[in-house]
Amino acid sequence: MITVRLNPELAKKLEITAKQLGMTKSELIRRSVEEYLKNIEAKPSPWELGKDIFGKYASGKGSLSQDRKKILRQKLLKKHNEKIID
Repeated sequence: MITVRLNPELAKKLEITAKQLGMTKSELIRRSVEEYLKNIEAKPSPWELGKDIFGKYASGKGSLSQDRKKILRQKLLKKHNEKIID
């Protein structure tokens, strides 16, 4: 058994909706929780959504995170040198 505290506005909405559907507030809450939990379980995780594309466009360089400053510096110098030549 669980006790749930609702603010007055939500409690009123619950009461009205339960009456409209012809069920008790407890039954409406039970069904709502079941549906909510079913929807959460049915949604794939972020990993499952992207597993087909993770690494698909990899650079082939395994040291990007370690050498990021060096790589950025080289790209900026190259860009700067290209502007001088133009």
